[in-house]
Amino acid sequence: MEHKFKIWRGNSKEGEFKTYNIKLEQGMVVLDAIHRIQTQHAGDLAARWNCKAGKCGSCSMAINGRPKLACMTRMNEFSEDELITVQPLKAFPVIKDLVTDVSWNYKQNKRILPFSPDKKQKGKDRVMYQRDVERIQEFRKCIECYLCQDVCHVLRDQGKKENFVGPRFMIRLASLEMHPLDMEDRIPKIKNEFGSGMCNITRCCTDVCPEGIQITDNGIIPIKERVVDRFYDPVMWIYQKLFGNERAKQE
Repeated sequence: MEHKFKIWRGNSKEGEFKTYNIKLEQGMVVLDAIHRIQTQHAGDLAARWNCKAGKCGSCSMAINGRPKLACMTRMNEFSEDELITVQPLKAFPVIKDLVTDVSWNYKQNKRILPFSPDKKQKGKDRVMYQRDVERIQEFRKCIECYLCQDVCHVLRDQGKKENFVGPRFMIRLASLEMHPLDMEDRIPKIKNEFGSGMCNITRCCTDVCPEGIQITDNGIIPIKERVVDRFYDPVMWIYQKLFGNERAKQE
């Protein structure tokens, strides 16, 4: 069975969609189809991929307008006569064809203070409750595909990269803030530098996460609540005026 693909070809300055017809076989995914197009029609087509198992996050692209992993998008999801449009992620600059420059994300990661536990007391082990472990374990499943970053309207449509680090790094901040052994107070930076107030909780980032991480409900909302408690709760504001940030350091 033949299938028609419309793939964006070009670079950061110019480009256009080109159409390819290829023969499909049972069990193929979109990444297989791209490889076949490279083999049979366009040897210079650029596409990033690595594990082909949905764990490296390399093959992120927009398929029929929705950010997806090409290696996890099966061809049997589409009807036989459906045109499949493949294009690069919209939130990041195009390098060539389907490959985008996602280096901005690595720069945001460097801005976040790393895990900072207190000094281990001699002869005593650090103790964590199982519920605390399970709470942050979900965030460690992130494969950094940046689909959540791409679908975030603050980054993609409004271009507010200087004000908001995006969903991926909000959950990294959440994993550190919720860690019972971490002693660093990141709440002021989360508000003033990382832009927690920019997110309006549309949950679009959660919808596209291939690992099923509840980015909004379990990560972003709790972090926003901590910012509100610290800076906008009148009772907390009076408490801090009287006693400083001692309570914040103990959280």
